[in-house]
Amino acid sequence: MHPLTLRLDRMQSQNFMLGGDPLSLERIRGVLVRLEDTIIFSLIERAQFAQNPRIYQRGAFPELTQPSTPKPGATRGKLPLLPCNLIYILRSPDEYPFTTDLPKPVLQPLKFPEILYPNTVNANPSIQSFYVRSIVPRITRRATAVLAASKRAKGITGDEEYEDDGNYGSAATIDVEALQAISKRVHYGKFVSESKFQENPAAFIPHILNPNRPALEALITKPEVERKLLVRLRKKAATYAQDFGPDGDFKRDAEGNVEAIKIDVDGVVDLYESFIIPLTKEVEVDYLLQRLKGLSDDDIDKLKQKKVAT
Repeated sequence: MHPLTLRLDRMQSQNFMLGGDPLSLERIRGVLVRLEDTIIFSLIERAQFAQNPRIYQRGAFPELTQPSTPKPGATRGKLPLLPCNLIYILRSPDEYPFTTDLPKPVLQPLKFPEILYPNTVNANPSIQSFYVRSIVPRITRRATAVLAASKRAKGITGDEEYEDDGNYGSAATIDVEALQAISKRVHYGKFVSESKFQENPAAFIPHILNPNRPALEALITKPEVERKLLVRLRKKAATYAQDFGPDGDFKRDAEGNVEAIKIDVDGVVDLYESFIIPLTKEVEVDYLLQRLKGLSDDDIDKLKQKKVAT
């Protein structure tokens, strides 16, 4: 896949410059619930277009990787930067890069408060791979089938009838938004881990000093919360996937039936259940395993003696 320069103009889900505790579980839950909407809408938008696998093939667009004269908003070896994106690039505590050679921001970076413990956890390579290999083919299945039928009607058959509708720019723009939203959702697990660690360090420290992933995962997992999340997600996806008429009701056909939905609702739920939630737990545990790095024995003892938050 082409390295993607990600944008922040629509993705800032928590303002770290305002007051309030960024590690409040209530505040974190609010962010995660809003990200559900962002992810669902991004997937609905991407489902409009065919799979367009050429987007993800490195070197498929030589005119972008070897520009004779650099153009405004373009960098060598990348898809063009989207408009108005060179403001703050991946400097927020909840943003993580998909590439290592990002351009410098135009404006001076904000001085964000130190919220998370220094760590090197970045799950974006896994997110990008899963998105391209599993998510895109599934959510674009319907659009790809419609495309194939229209091509067959024009006498185009075989491999040429599938997958590619030429909407590379539109599809890639949505890919960027979807990838960044999923990345933010997964990496927000660090905030959850830090919040729970600060509530009761003594419960975590033994399993960090003698690494015990199952024990750490048990400390951060709440099955009932996950169950409610999946129920809520299904309701949202089923609602957002339908078209609304001028009166705010769902559009219906001549027989009064609700028109076809715009996305595979089961696919959205499966994305969370089979990938986002498990990967978030991995990020949470990986973060915790680095939580004591660099601390002295005295520092760790002080943490052990910290009173449990009530």
